[in-house]
Amino acid sequence: MMKTSRIGRFLVLLLSGLALIAGARFATAQQVSREQDIVNLRLGQRIKVDDGTCPPGQIKEILGSKMAATGIVRTAKCVPRSGAKTSPTK
Repeated sequence: MMKTSRIGRFLVLLLSGLALIAGARFATAQQVSREQDIVNLRLGQRIKVDDGTCPPGQIKEILGSKMAATGIVRTAKCVPRSGAKTSPTK
């Protein structure tokens, strides 16, 4: 039976932690509080904007809908909010 070295275990734990942090970063990057905060929208990408312009229970969704000569064309619509709205803590 092969023994795992301390360095090997450390590297596995380090890489696992980095993978978890990277996954959490992408999961939280899909909602912003202002539409001006959206930069580099990609074709087909959907970002939810919680700016209060939609009726209660809904949130604005910005979609990179098609390519144009000037870049990606954005379309906006109100969609049902998933989960409870949380207010930022100060």
